[in-house]
Amino acid sequence: MRGSRLLGLGHFQPERIVTNDDIAAMVETNDEWIRSRTGIRERRIIGESDSVLSMAVAAARMAMDDAGVARVDLVVLASTTSEHRSPNAAGRVVAELGLDGAAAVDINTACSGFEYALGIAEQAVRTGSADTALVIGAEALSAFTDWTDRSTCVLTADGAGAVVVGVSDEPRISPVVWGTVPGLTEAVRIDGAPQLFSQDGRKIMRWALTGAAPIAERILDTAGVNAREIDVFALHQANLRIIEPLTDALGASAQQIVIRDIEESGNTSAASVPLGLSKAWHRGELPRGGTVLLFGFGGGFAYAGQVAELPE
Repeated sequence: MRGSRLLGLGHFQPERIVTNDDIAAMVETNDEWIRSRTGIRERRIIGESDSVLSMAVAAARMAMDDAGVARVDLVVLASTTSEHRSPNAAGRVVAELGLDGAAAVDINTACSGFEYALGIAEQAVRTGSADTALVIGAEALSAFTDWTDRSTCVLTADGAGAVVVGVSDEPRISPVVWGTVPGLTEAVRIDGAPQLFSQDGRKIMRWALTGAAPIAERILDTAGVNAREIDVFALHQANLRIIEPLTDALGASAQQIVIRDIEESGNTSAASVPLGLSKAWHRGELPRGGTVLLFGFGGGFAYAGQVAELPE
């Protein structure tokens, strides 16, 4: 049976580090307030030479090098902060990497974008529409941040993560579970003039405490596994206070959770899951061939997730 699998992982972060003390110099807050409410101690912010495209390309190159592939048939890029409407960001990645002829698709479902993109790539590879696919999450949330709004500027950050998907002799990435949450469509937004990120934190937290765990269980059921069989939990790095109750509900131990990235990278929306996963992978912290639960949720209010095996 033809299936799909992860072949390699990559990531990129800008050089500029903005600490909680730096944020405190702009708005009325302090390091203890930010850490106690979000778990974040620092984040990376783009410089003049960085963009969604440049970060996506850098993460893609690293993933392709890790996978040992020179070209792919499909590029799916998830971003809600791409600088251009057309040509799409995935098409620009194709051009930058010299992947002439590769299909190019952009996805905009905000924080669940990477899992949506991986679901599309997995189906394309499994059904024979592509033999290799590049899946990228890349965001420059800082460009849409109101740096005078304490409730949001402490969260947002920039970065990119990517994976390469290839053919397997059996399915090693489960079918995606995806959907939206009625009543929360407007809870996370980038709009207005100028366009700025905003959210209803209380509504999101209430949903996270009651609605996220049942969806994670659906993802596991669809994959035919239980939480005890998962080696790594890679959840959207939105806020440590959301990740903790969710992983507790699933019975995950601290050693199983990709959690360091929320502390040092902040909330990078569609980039957060592949960014944190790739950093942990390249630090040698994840087991080769291990199973990972991927789960993203946010703007829209959309969610998506799947179970995959890490490269061997």
